[in-house]
Amino acid sequence: MSQFRVEVHPRISGIAPDDWDRCAGADNPFVSHAFLLALEESKSACAETGWQPQHLTLKNPDGQILACAPLYLKSHSYGEYVFDWSWANAFERAGGQYYPKLQCAVPFTPVTGPRLLIAPENRTEQQDLRLALINAMLQLLQQYQASSLHLTFTREDEWQSLAQPGLLPRTGVQYHWENKGYGGFEDFLSDLSSRKRKAIRKERREANSHGLTLKTLEGETLTPTILEQFHGLYLNTVDKKHAHDYLTRDFFSRLGQQLAGQVVLTSAWNGGQLIAAALNLRGSDTLYGRNWGSTGHYPSLHFELCYYQAIDYAITHGLKRVEAGAQGEHKIQRGYMPSRTYSLHAIADPNFRDAIARFLEGEQRALEQDMSYLKELGPFRKTAANAPSDSLRQPKD
Repeated sequence: MSQFRVEVHPRISGIAPDDWDRCAGADNPFVSHAFLLALEESKSACAETGWQPQHLTLKNPDGQILACAPLYLKSHSYGEYVFDWSWANAFERAGGQYYPKLQCAVPFTPVTGPRLLIAPENRTEQQDLRLALINAMLQLLQQYQASSLHLTFTREDEWQSLAQPGLLPRTGVQYHWENKGYGGFEDFLSDLSSRKRKAIRKERREANSHGLTLKTLEGETLTPTILEQFHGLYLNTVDKKHAHDYLTRDFFSRLGQQLAGQVVLTSAWNGGQLIAAALNLRGSDTLYGRNWGSTGHYPSLHFELCYYQAIDYAITHGLKRVEAGAQGEHKIQRGYMPSRTYSLHAIADPNFRDAIARFLEGEQRALEQDMSYLKELGPFRKTAANAPSDSLRQPKD
C-alpha cells in the first residue's frame, strides 16, 4: 500500500461529490454521493443511529482519489438485510463482544451494487486498488477492536475476486423481474402460463376497483409536499409491521431535492389525498423498488403499485430489470424470479471464523436446494426461451 494514501472520513460531506461520483459511476443511484449525503444529513445514518461513517478514500502521491468505499462502524445489526443476528448471539454466549463491527454497505438498502468504487481511468489496477481498500478496512478492524467486517450486496465480480484473499463468501436470494424486450405489459403476460395470466389480470382489476386514481410521479410532478406525505405512509406501514422507522422525514425531502431525476413514485389517490405509494429509484438500466406505505388495506393495491406498475414503467422506459427489494417468495408468481445476492465477511477471532465458515457451507447447500425449488415455482410457460438463465447457476471459481 506504499504507493497509496488511505484517508478515513467521518462524513461523506468531507469528500468532494465529483471525486466520489467519478469512482462510483452513474449506474447505481444508491452509491452516489447525493444518496449517502441525504442519509447522513437527515440523521438517518449517523453515529446516533448506530451507523458511524468511516468512509475510505485511496489517493495517489499527488492527492488524486483513485478509489473509495462507503464504510460504517456499527453498534447493532439493524437495517442490513444480510442477517447475522445468530452470529452475534453465538459470539456473545461464548463470552465475546460482537459489536462494534465494520459494515461496507449502503444503509437500509438491500440493493446489489459496487462497494469498492474504482475510478474508470484506474480499472487496469482494479484488483490492486480493491485489495488496498480491503487491507485498510482490516487495519481499522484491528484498530477499533471490532469483531468483524461485512461487505454486503456486493457485485458478483467483487465477490469472486475477493473471496480468495481470506474473506468468507456468502450468497442469498432476491426476486427480480427481467425485461425480455417486451413491447407492453400484455407481451409480458403472453410469456406466462394461462393460469398465471388470469391471476394477474384479476389482481389488476381488483386493484383498480377501489375508486382510486393511480399515478406514476417523477421529475417536476413529484413535489416536496408529496414526498412529505409519503413519509407519513411509510411510518404507518412501519407501525403495522412493528419495524423500525429508519428514515426521517428530512431524508425523503432531501431525496427529492438531491436525486430528483431518479425518484419514481407509483401512487394511488382518493381525490387530492395520497393514500398509498411505492417509492422507487431509477438507475441506468434498472428500477429499484425501495419503500411502500398506505393508509389502509386495499386488496391487491400493493401488488399493483409495487410490482405491476414497476413492470409497466420498466417496459415503457426500456429498462432491463426491476429489483423489488428484499425477500418475498410471493413475488415469483408475479414474474419476479430468484436471483443471487453476494456478501463477504472477515471474522477477527480465528475460532469464531472457523465456526462461521462451517455455518456458511451448510447454508450454501441449503440455498442450492432452495434455488432449484424456487425456479420451478415460476409463472412462465415451460419453453426454451423461458428457461432459467445462467445467472442463477452457481458461479465458478
